[in-house]
Amino acid sequence: MAKRKREPLRMCLGCRELRPKKEMIRLVHTAGGSVEIDPTGKRPGRGAYVCRQEACLDRAMEARRLEKALKQGVLSETVQNLRKEIERRESGV
Repeated sequence: MAKRKREPLRMCLGCRELRPKKEMIRLVHTAGGSVEIDPTGKRPGRGAYVCRQEACLDRAMEARRLEKALKQGVLSETVQNLRKEIERRESGV
């Protein structure tokens, strides 16, 4: 009998809930020192996860959890790109 693979869980920095990795948006602190959205979830570097809800992003930014998790300041441009990504995924595109 084949074993069923467990789906990896990650914690959202906004709501602090564990969710399947596929349902989250990953941000990565790259070796070059920038913070970028990781659409594949496999880029090398320090990663942090946020739910696909704007409220979670707002909470994570308010409490500075994103900066603490990535050990790097997050540019407002990156936050705007993340908001666009959340809107795009909510609309189902």
